[in-house]
Amino acid sequence: MDDFGHRTGAALVLGASGGLGLVTARMLIERGSNVALTYFRSAGKLDPLLELAKAAGRTAAAWQLDLTDAAQTAEVIAQVAADSGGIHTLVYAAGPHIPMRHLSRITPEDFKSQMIDDAVGFFHAAHAALPHLRACEGNIVAITTAATTRFPIRDGLSSAPKAAVEALIRGIAAEEGRFGIRANCVGPGMTTDGMADRLITSGDLDQNALDITRANIPLRRFGDAEDIAEAVCFLASDRADFISGQKLDIDGGYGV
Repeated sequence: MDDFGHRTGAALVLGASGGLGLVTARMLIERGSNVALTYFRSAGKLDPLLELAKAAGRTAAAWQLDLTDAAQTAEVIAQVAADSGGIHTLVYAAGPHIPMRHLSRITPEDFKSQMIDDAVGFFHAAHAALPHLRACEGNIVAITTAATTRFPIRDGLSSAPKAAVEALIRGIAAEEGRFGIRANCVGPGMTTDGMADRLITSGDLDQNALDITRANIPLRRFGDAEDIAEAVCFLASDRADFISGQKLDIDGGYGV
């Protein structure tokens, strides 16, 4: 499948070293896209992607980026656009580990910090990328969460900032469509990769919680990073060229 071989520039994957970002970036390369990849700490995780891109005849570069730093974010995005000949897709797959807590046990400081890390960080990137996306009539796909459709107990620290990201996506779709820009979200449900994997490993979700979660999913199973990446690549491709301002939950029916 060659969805992106005709596109000018590169797909910029923010948070490409994470569980969902890695697989999404790999799939973009396999489907014909040049890529620019950002990481916060784990640069080494991107080495296989750089090698894959080289073997496939695609270009790839990695950048260290702290999305909470607006100036650095703008500088990196401008350099990516200059080096790659433009940015045709911005994929937001960034986000730190978020512990599961009841809203009553989240401190104001923790909530503020998470809003800055997630919603404000996304805005920094989208704001800096818009001129380059306009030039390519490009698109944005933000990986958010299915929890904004059906709230799981103790997930407020994750779902509230993601809800802000989704509101920004709708705003971008409404305001930037006149420039040919599309903007959409993919909402992962429970997966065996990414945030869910970290919650299991950290002990935030024990076996009983996993059993309850599985029982709440009509398909009675969890998804994986491939499921999420497929949705991202679809929404970024020309096959979705009349889809904008939407959210596609990949959750096994959890939100039904």
